Amino acid sequence: MERDYPLEKVRNFGIIAHIDAGKTTTTERVLFYTGVSHKIGEVHDGETTTDWMEQERERGITITSAAVTCFWTPTYDLTNKSLKHRFNIIDTPGHIDFTVEVKRSLRVLDGAVVVFDGVAGVEPQSETNWRYADEANVPRICFINKLDRTGASFERSYQSILDRLSKKAVRVQLPIGLEDNFEGVVDLLRMKAYYFEGEMGNKVIEKEIPENLKADAAKYHNELIEKIVEQDDVLMTEYLDGKIPDDATLKKLLRKGVINNEIFPVFAGSALKNKGVQLVLDAVVDYLPAPTDIPPIEGIDPNTDEPVVRHASDEEPFSALAFKVATDPFVGQLIFFRVYSGSLAAGSYVYNPRTRSKERIGRILRMHANDREEVKKVFAGEIAAAVGLKDTITSDTLCDEAHEVELNRIVFPEPVISLRIEPKTKADQEKMGMALNRLAQEDPTFKVSTDQETGETIIAGMGELHLEIIVDRMKREFTVEANVGKPQVAYRETITGEAGAEGKYIKQSGGRGNYGHVKIKVKPMVALTKEEVEDLPKNTKRSDAFEFINNIKGGVIPQEYIAPCEKGFKEGLDRGILAGFKMVNVSVDLWDGSYHEVDSNEMAFKIAASMAVQDACRSARPVILEPMMKVEVVTPDKFMGDVTGSLSSKRGLIDGMEDRGMNKAIKAVVPLSEMFGYMTNLRSMTEGRASFTMEFIRYDIVPQNVADTIIAARK
Repeated sequence: MERDYPLEKVRNFGIIAHIDAGKTTTTERVLFYTGVSHKIGEVHDGETTTDWMEQERERGITITSAAVTCFWTPTYDLTNKSLKHRFNIIDTPGHIDFTVEVKRSLRVLDGAVVVFDGVAGVEPQSETNWRYADEANVPRICFINKLDRTGASFERSYQSILDRLSKKAVRVQLPIGLEDNFEGVVDLLRMKAYYFEGEMGNKVIEKEIPENLKADAAKYHNELIEKIVEQDDVLMTEYLDGKIPDDATLKKLLRKGVINNEIFPVFAGSALKNKGVQLVLDAVVDYLPAPTDIPPIEGIDPNTDEPVVRHASDEEPFSALAFKVATDPFVGQLIFFRVYSGSLAAGSYVYNPRTRSKERIGRILRMHANDREEVKKVFAGEIAAAVGLKDTITSDTLCDEAHEVELNRIVFPEPVISLRIEPKTKADQEKMGMALNRLAQEDPTFKVSTDQETGETIIAGMGELHLEIIVDRMKREFTVEANVGKPQVAYRETITGEAGAEGKYIKQSGGRGNYGHVKIKVKPMVALTKEEVEDLPKNTKRSDAFEFINNIKGGVIPQEYIAPCEKGFKEGLDRGILAGFKMVNVSVDLWDGSYHEVDSNEMAFKIAASMAVQDACRSARPVILEPMMKVEVVTPDKFMGDVTGSLSSKRGLIDGMEDRGMNKAIKAVVPLSEMFGYMTNLRSMTEGRASFTMEFIRYDIVPQNVADTIIAARK
């Protein structure tokens, strides 16, 4: 079976935005205009295609990313069928609690359409998503949406992109009118006006630019051309000499700039009022990369740790990245994967370097949100879902066993909030374990653990809404009734000083005994850049929260006991000194010790190491850390004093304020422990007219009086 679509005509892109910027509405218009759906679903009616989960429809928000395949022929030449392109689109959530969906989707996409609210401009989650896209090096085009809303301003929103996201953004369109008078857009490259007529705006009509916009259009047309010719030194020189390149050359250069992340073109429209979406789809074809335009994917050979690259080609050995696990009520567990090279047929075997084992692909599905189409084979550059993989988890590489490669894993943030949960009946007990296990497989930011002292089950996630959805899914999808405790903050502990300690574990019980002896030093871990971490000496191993330095010389501890020592240090740090919270950012230097020819064993060294690290940390000025949240409150002017006062009373630091349409946006950094139930507070304080968003920013040391309260509560 041959590929049915040339690779150059494929676009894998995501639609990302802050909550309520109109992302799902934009996706619905895309599906309508590309012919996937014959009726436009609206978020407020609970009838959208990509928000298919019951919880999404009830709350009017996106929780899980949905994949859709569709086809598009650019509007500037609808008669030319050779221009038809395949789009693989992922609609991602905007709520901070589900930010993992954006992060993992960006990892496997080649481009993104970033949607902004025409009234609010750049919002907190827009910044987070932009940062994730920067990390993944994903080319972007911007769409300022909702220009029909009262208070909408294209210029103000555009300025917020320049100020808060990137100076590389440039207007390629201007809106014709605003709010109720928003009629269409001016294309600054072609210097034409476009209006959207007919049912659902499906007829794109080209006209001359209105008189009142001609001066602005000419000014911004020159700005755009200057930005474009900067991509080519020869054309830049010619342009300065007065020679302007033709449209085809400008378009080609603009494409190059977008793919290299040197230009972020900004479009205008209103998805709800069916204006501007088709021209954004044209821009996806014209400017976002095909799989062949992006650099080859990098990985390592798991046997030698040597770097390996795979090019986007059907001829190369097969390699793919599993980026999402989902449970489908009809077909069971689905593994979403992106094929980077080679091809894969249903019924064949794939190799997983993490598990060192082969698994058979039962069926391959191309997804349309929660509908599915079975395909026999997938090729490089495609996104699909597999049925039949039992041991594959998010971030696993699937490859050809004869040509092993392990692609770079996706790094996920740690949970910041936890709940105690218990089944209501004996019958729910077993089902709850299975349900939590399945949900944890799907979501890498959701963790399940057991409190060693009480035996209670603890679930941890990214926020209150995240855990609320998890409990709701457990009830609906797995019919598990559970009692849920109050949310708890995921505190951590660390050290602020240096100390040394000795750990000796000697036990004689007749016959062979146990003997382990280590000497260590501990100190706070120093923050390093990615490059500095790569340059660390061979004897240093570093993870996110723990550094191990092996300074054993002359075999005073045999090599086979070094790994058990490292394991013992990790276990010793799992339970903190002050209140039993996990210890982080501790650097442990193993510099001396001794062993016994007969009595030494792995377990003895592990216990000795665990005892030593606990003793050393006790003397190294331990402190408790708490998660700090970046909070933004949007409130009418008259409540500003009340809101800032309330944030300050919660140990919050006010970071700044700005005008947001008719309202004020107040930015602050506040401890998570003070933010439980804040929505109710805020509503009563502002007559229900204010809203807030919050996301994790960092861990800070807890003030002593608060630390005393936390320690007392844990005893």
